[in-house]
Amino acid sequence: MSILIPCYQEEKTIGRLLAAIRAQTFPLDRMEVLVADGFSTDRTREMIELFSRTFPELEVRILDNPKRIIPAALNLAIHASRGEILLRLDGHSLPSAGYVNTCVRLLAEGKGDMVGGVWHVEPGDDSWQARSIAAAASHPVGVGDAYYRWAVTAREVDTLAFWAFSKAWIDRVGLFDESLRSNEDYDFNSRFRAAGGRIWLDPSVACVYYARSRFGALARQYWRYGFWKARMARRKPETLRWRQILPPLGVVAIALSIVAGVFFPWTLRLTGSILALYVLTILAVGIQSAWRLTSWDLVFGVPVAIPLMHGVWGGAFLAGLVSSPRKA
Repeated sequence: MSILIPCYQEEKTIGRLLAAIRAQTFPLDRMEVLVADGFSTDRTREMIELFSRTFPELEVRILDNPKRIIPAALNLAIHASRGEILLRLDGHSLPSAGYVNTCVRLLAEGKGDMVGGVWHVEPGDDSWQARSIAAAASHPVGVGDAYYRWAVTAREVDTLAFWAFSKAWIDRVGLFDESLRSNEDYDFNSRFRAAGGRIWLDPSVACVYYARSRFGALARQYWRYGFWKARMARRKPETLRWRQILPPLGVVAIALSIVAGVFFPWTLRLTGSILALYVLTILAVGIQSAWRLTSWDLVFGVPVAIPLMHGVWGGAFLAGLVSSPRKA
């Protein structure tokens, strides 16, 4: 079993992640951990090296990732791996104790050719912005049918964030596309399905994922997501899902209605009615989240986070569609 971890500037969480891997119910002598680090300038490497010296029973290796992008990190780790099964985690994730063992069991039972579980999205810190972002990023209104963020029943899906599969699939699917600085997982998973692979999500496989802590960081994250989704869609339009088309359509519809409203005022009234319904929906989500989590600042924070995610993603998608392939 080879655990692949893309990593950059993760001093706050890398120690917890390695400790969680060491606490797995799967035998430590059958695991190796490959951390592909983009030359972190904080204490990330120092903490990894300290962990390795303190707990030598778990093999942890640091790989240099000069490109500092996730697909390059994954490819480096795949080349260096010795295990028959590959499992991907992130430096800001925290797998449950049975994560590895359950993934191995699901593969052995033939539930899927690629298996994984759900994220339990947690705030990056205790600020109201961080709590609002975490709530928005784990609600269907915020993320649509990205089942790995909120599913409660096992099912076949189109993609997973953290996955496990036999290394033999690399010969059929290929490596991760390093021309994509984001959305590399969805591209790989679309090729995986095209090669005949089934992707299975099981909520009993759970992993904490620490969301962004500030709205500015969230905006940068979703700009990257939307831009690179568009770059992928230009090559593979069949990979688009309804949840990914709605935000850019919304941005275009608002812009067109403003222009058309000069000549046809009814278009502004129609758009205003649709936006009012949208606002009422996200306000309801904010109230629901605040009630469920007993954190009343979510009443205001979630209705900021959700349209920020949708609007930035949609605008970035449109920018990715019209930008030159050489500009990235």
